Amino acid sequence: MSALEARLASLGLRIPEVAAPVAAYIPAVASGNLVYTSGQLPFVDGSLVETGKVGATVSAERAKELAAICVLNALAAAHTAIGSLDRVTRVVKVVGFVASDPSFTGQPGVINGASELLSELFGDAGRHARSAVGVAVLPLDSPVEIELVLEFA
Repeated sequence: MSALEARLASLGLRIPEVAAPVAAYIPAVASGNLVYTSGQLPFVDGSLVETGKVGATVSAERAKELAAICVLNALAAAHTAIGSLDRVTRVVKVVGFVASDPSFTGQPGVINGASELLSELFGDAGRHARSAVGVAVLPLDSPVEIELVLEFA
């Protein structure tokens, strides 16, 4: 078991199987010493666990949990590209999209679900630049989508 997998296990989490792409792309690409993940939705065991708009049918608290699930899927994608997540030396950037009710303005709090998990897993190396963007709709009516840029050795 890798060090990162041990940290995940201590939190009651695990790296899932890579989510199958829903269109014409691959889950992650390594270039130089960076790995870029495609946007990841909150799939668990191959199923999207929630749909809808945050602030309407999905609470901000639930969306924050979904953002953490998206991170696990992004880490699974990165793992396939670089072979071991123990090679990650820094989380460089998180881009988070929140399918939002027009009156919802709490996107940063939702994407904190991703940021907090990454900081817990990687410590100081998990602190990152970030965007939290509200959008009208996401693929498959997902409430949240996360993509990562990770540095690795």
